[in-house]
Amino acid sequence: MTRMQTDRVIHPAIPADRIVPPDRLVGDILRRHAAARPDGLAWVTPTSRWTFAQADAAANRIAQGLASLGIARGDRVACLTRHGAECTLLMLAASRIGAVCAPLNWRLAGPEVEYVVAHSEARFVMVDHEFLPALQGRKLPLVQHTVLTDGPNGGLEGVHDWLARFDAVDPRRDAAPDDAALQLYSSGTTGLPKGVEISHRGLLMACKAYAIVCRIDADTVMLNALPSFHIAGVENTLTTLIEGGRTLHHPAFDPQAVIEAIATDRVSHIFLVPAMMQFVLQHPAAADADFSSLRMVSYGGSPIAESLLAEAQQRFGCGLLQTYGMTEATGPMTWLLPEDHDPNGPRAYLLRSAGTPSPGVEVRVVDPLSGQDCVDDQVGEMWVRTLTNMRGYWRNPDATTAAFPEGRDERGGWMRTGDAGYRRDGFLYIHDRLKDMIISGGENIYPAEIENVLAAHPAVGECAVIGVPDERWGEAVKACVVLRPGMSAEAAGIIAWLRERLAHYKCPKTVDFVQALPRNPSGKLLKRVLRQPYWEDRQRQIG
Repeated sequence: MTRMQTDRVIHPAIPADRIVPPDRLVGDILRRHAAARPDGLAWVTPTSRWTFAQADAAANRIAQGLASLGIARGDRVACLTRHGAECTLLMLAASRIGAVCAPLNWRLAGPEVEYVVAHSEARFVMVDHEFLPALQGRKLPLVQHTVLTDGPNGGLEGVHDWLARFDAVDPRRDAAPDDAALQLYSSGTTGLPKGVEISHRGLLMACKAYAIVCRIDADTVMLNALPSFHIAGVENTLTTLIEGGRTLHHPAFDPQAVIEAIATDRVSHIFLVPAMMQFVLQHPAAADADFSSLRMVSYGGSPIAESLLAEAQQRFGCGLLQTYGMTEATGPMTWLLPEDHDPNGPRAYLLRSAGTPSPGVEVRVVDPLSGQDCVDDQVGEMWVRTLTNMRGYWRNPDATTAAFPEGRDERGGWMRTGDAGYRRDGFLYIHDRLKDMIISGGENIYPAEIENVLAAHPAVGECAVIGVPDERWGEAVKACVVLRPGMSAEAAGIIAWLRERLAHYKCPKTVDFVQALPRNPSGKLLKRVLRQPYWEDRQRQIG
């Protein structure tokens, strides 16, 4: 057992017992709003507008349709769709019969889709026509019925025609709060994807904490361009729905469409991953755009250049809110609050931090070798305890046990994140994934620290830092760089530029210029692919 040192545990500003969601189950959200304000606008999509009453009736019809197939408590239903409103409807409907919704990554190839549908044991699939080829010809023995989101085609029924065949009567076959409501699949960067089971209680608590920090209320207009298979995409919609606000669903991210919608629909809240933020700010339409309605821009999902943050703060003219989280914790674990964004002031160094724990979340930094809690500035593995921690990995007890080495407790149990970081003055600083750490000459080097600096180089569009074999030092630091269009640079110049800004032992010895960085279907960088050519003839393989 790891020895607990309570003075080195970073506690949440708001404890879990003060986070009280207004609903007991996910299916209750629409019930409440449909009764209180049936004509209120819940969602707007490119083709439709949904009031709370209309969405509630559709959820009841889908629930009845699922029940007619014999789908019941604990069964899985899947969707392979860009359409956030339809995916949310399926999740809410499944909840009303105790079933579990599994939104699938539509970027996956056919064999990968086959694996996750079969692994989830889904009995029903809702799919966009453009993704139908990924399902056709696959072995999906448990799937009883498939419907299309975008109308009938090729003998398959459209979801709206299908649900119209059933009465809009609430079946009231509810689950328990600790039952699974949602099953999201990990990106599988190091192996097969794992199904992350998220409970009703955990999902609702995470959404309520999100609402508190992000200041989401009934007046909120949330623009959601994130995919529905991502925990942030789910929570953007669900949190806004819980608070009675309105969500604009964008099935695909289009910078110009986002800029226009912010002005036209008076968007108050938006979540952008750093690449999205960069695309919006670099779009020609951003120069004269009206961002005056924005109250909060949240961001996260990958490291961000401090120069981009400064530009975003100046252009958007509203609060910026950074989050660090993971699917297994049901989203946000820490937040860097708007008041801690000070790019030109005495606290500018905080932009390199991940902030402080989210409401209801406790954080530790644990030495992976000794198992002891780390002191300030000592790098270790981030562990989190929260009631929003996942129930476990579906059909994978060994992986679940490994994630909770001390077991579960009444506060959710301490879960390993696999991320390396340290604490300083109550703030958390994330270095990297533990598996990406480079050990050179006995020094631990964290690529993310180097990448954050390198990304600010005027000629660098994208970059990744990896460790490669070195006869003298064990590993040497290598940078892989994608240049900005029309820009040029030399390896020696980039190395010299970094040496002005970082300790020399952290700086790359070599730089490779590449056309693109390898990524998985979720867009996550595949460093193992970058490393493989350098390590394939070595007995020791990295990461």
